[in-house]
Amino acid sequence: MLCAVSGTQSLTRNEVSRWERGGRIPESWLPFIAETLRAPLGELERAAAYARGEMDGPPFGAAAVLCELIPPGDPLAPLASRTGRRIGSDDVASLAARVHGFRLADDVLTGGDLVAPVFRELNAAIQLYRESTHTEAVGSKLLAQIGELAQIAGWIASDAGQHEKAERVYRIGIEAARQAGDGPLVAHLAGSLAYQLSNTGHERAGLDLARAALDEGGPDAPSRARALFFDRVAWAHTCAGEAQPAMQALEQAHDALTEADDDAPQWAYWVSTEELEVMDARVFTELHRPLRAVPLLTDVLSRYDATHAREVALYRSWLAVALADANEPERAAEEARRVISASADMTSDRTVSRARVVLQRLGDFEKVPEVRGLLHDHGHVLSV
Repeated sequence: MLCAVSGTQSLTRNEVSRWERGGRIPESWLPFIAETLRAPLGELERAAAYARGEMDGPPFGAAAVLCELIPPGDPLAPLASRTGRRIGSDDVASLAARVHGFRLADDVLTGGDLVAPVFRELNAAIQLYRESTHTEAVGSKLLAQIGELAQIAGWIASDAGQHEKAERVYRIGIEAARQAGDGPLVAHLAGSLAYQLSNTGHERAGLDLARAALDEGGPDAPSRARALFFDRVAWAHTCAGEAQPAMQALEQAHDALTEADDDAPQWAYWVSTEELEVMDARVFTELHRPLRAVPLLTDVLSRYDATHAREVALYRSWLAVALADANEPERAAEEARRVISASADMTSDRTVSRARVVLQRLGDFEKVPEVRGLLHDHGHVLSV
């Protein structure tokens, strides 16, 4: 077995799980692991160097996912040798493929895994725009891609708990989208920032911005995009404690999604009836309507893509709270254990924050054996 401590650092099962999943490199533990496994320390150190991106070699973990999803042949590198060169539609198309690759990576990875590479990509894209020559039409398309990349970068930064950084990059994206003349993209970026504001104690600012984003998108925005904008308005009203407007916005989101949408932007690929039902259930949970929330969440989770581990953990967290509101603390504790177990293996501030919310809610049932055991095992999460 490994030693219990290395210096003053404690070793937990959750830490070992992070190593196994590629979420963290066991830097200071390598000598102990080498001794335990009877493996050459040098080989383990080289593997750690590969994971840090310091050596060439076969990727694994988060790096492997990025390699699979981000198209090869980076059109942005090396930028130094391309300064001043003329770029065209093919360059923009290559960048668009990489931007969408980050969206797909965000489906299966979390903020801590992606924040560094996505910001490197964004900085390179901005530098390309500034230092290349292009037609006005190509420049407009490039600005739109910078706006889309800024949106996913902001979303990733927010998931990593870097909210100030996320707000800055959202605002950069809004300016890029405005210059590109892409109203729905401006609305998407503004709505993303509104969502963060609503979730970080700025409920009134979040609501004002969510409404403004809906207006910016306009009535002619693609239906998937418009459904998303209404959903964000619903959530902003919910966070502001305004139940009736929240429910009305949910209905409007569903109405928007029923329309034909052949021109939906690529960034709205994930908007679906299933995702709208998740937002319905979250709103019902926050408004303390568990009889509506529990069946919806239970049904969605029964058929949700398990590879989207962060979203599954987040949705289970709302199910746990709804079950507590329904006076089902035993089932709530069971769901809470799943949430906490999953969040321990993720570099996601969202899941960690939701784990705390669930534990706080279950504190009202501390005399229930299942809850008492949960709090005994994981109560320390509340102080992290």
